[in-house]
Amino acid sequence: MKPRTLTVGLLMALLVLPALSLAQVDKFGKADTLYADVTRIDDNNWKVEISLTNDQYVEALSVPLRLSAGTNRIVGDSAVYTGGRVEDFDFKGFRADTAVQCVTLGMMANLGPSMHMLGPGSGRLVTVFVSSLDNKPIEKLVVDTTTTRPNNSLMIMARRIQPGDPPDTIPRERFTELQILPAFAVREQK
Repeated sequence: MKPRTLTVGLLMALLVLPALSLAQVDKFGKADTLYADVTRIDDNNWKVEISLTNDQYVEALSVPLRLSAGTNRIVGDSAVYTGGRVEDFDFKGFRADTAVQCVTLGMMANLGPSMHMLGPGSGRLVTVFVSSLDNKPIEKLVVDTTTTRPNNSLMIMARRIQPGDPPDTIPRERFTELQILPAFAVREQK
């Protein structure tokens, strides 16, 4: 092997090493990923489809999003859960904050005796519709995750007992082990 090729290979390995050491560890398997697919509907309206790829059973999700269109004032005006993977959840929340151009989505599988849960898989959870407040065209919509008041951050809560596991797999006092911090990726329309 040529010294130059070896040097480039070692340099690339050193550049990747910090990213691997700082990556989140998912106690349940592979890293879960939340996708935001941004699509233009017309000049003043866009949609953001939120999808999830997960490998364990999930009982709750918190998805706060910051929306930005430069100097154009915008609002997340509605969310549609119909046809999504969480359509049967007991609670599907949507809160828009026009002052800071954020949207907070909250989903809980069970609020009573129901036994809903989000199984392993991949697909759309919800579609958020965004529009211009000043009736000015939205040239580019930028979507990112954020933290909204009071303390909503991007988070997924795994089911305490995963099917196939023995009962009381994770005791309640070890609650933080159920918390999954998923990867977040934005895919823009081409």
